[in-house]
Amino acid sequence: MVALMMSVWTSSANAQQMAQGFELERLYTSAPGASWFVMDSLDMHGGLGGAASMIVSYARNPLRVSDGTQHLTVVSDAAFLELGCAATYDRFRLYASFASPLTVQGNSGTVGGYTFTAPSVDPSSAPDAAFHARVGFDARIVGDHASSFRMGLGAQFWIPGGSPGSLRENYLSDGPPSDSLGAYNAMARVLFAGDIGLLTYAGHLGFHLRPLDDSPTPESPRGSEGLFGAAAGVKVSPWAGQRVRLVLGPEVFGTTALRSFLGAHTTGIEALATVRIEGTSDDAPQLRFRVGAGGGLDPHFGAPESRVVLGIELFEFSSN
Repeated sequence: MVALMMSVWTSSANAQQMAQGFELERLYTSAPGASWFVMDSLDMHGGLGGAASMIVSYARNPLRVSDGTQHLTVVSDAAFLELGCAATYDRFRLYASFASPLTVQGNSGTVGGYTFTAPSVDPSSAPDAAFHARVGFDARIVGDHASSFRMGLGAQFWIPGGSPGSLRENYLSDGPPSDSLGAYNAMARVLFAGDIGLLTYAGHLGFHLRPLDDSPTPESPRGSEGLFGAAAGVKVSPWAGQRVRLVLGPEVFGTTALRSFLGAHTTGIEALATVRIEGTSDDAPQLRFRVGAGGGLDPHFGAPESRVVLGIELFEFSSN
């Protein structure tokens, strides 16, 4: 009897697989000075200029798995701090940003034959002060900085940092660079934007080179992804005589696994209602304050149930 029970227990344990972590965050922020949180206004102009930014984001329930009968919130809370800087000249922008986890917490459990281990990150136990560095380049190809239609190209490359094993088990990385290229991701986007009277808009279509493919594991990466998104806002100048304006409008963005294009559980769509207050002068450095709140319209594949984002930028476009 004992031998039979041990055999059953062993068979059950072997049937369960340990789920691996991966980079969960899907808020792919735009460059410092790009106006929107995810989209890009493509309004670089003038001589040598630049921008510096700080973004704090919080996502509620970004990773939930289910097999129809069992439900588990693997990652219940995730907050990040991102610092960035950019240099601009004419219609070009070169930038870098550095992200650090403030907290990543969740729950352990077993769903669909997979055992998930909860992440546990806080400021005192974060794997590294900056777990990722990201470098990027954007260029406006069509239109000037204030035209009704402008189009450009952008590219980004992620450089992982810190302890690979610790980062992956805490849902901060796609894999250890020592034995996999999964931690090194890259992105290319076609960007468009414009200003028509009081209306401003922006959008992108892109490709995210993501080598990691954990297809059988629920809500895990499915390899390389397509990117899509759009934003629109109304410009308001409530302070007469001041070179300051409000811009109010939504951003909608998402990702979908290319090998199962627009699949039911391989596409995540998210929306943010955004407000920003920004200076409009080219004569001196300007400040921009941004607030966004929203969540997953299709809360799969890393899109959280809810998200709050705060940002501040210092930017200058030289008139020379």
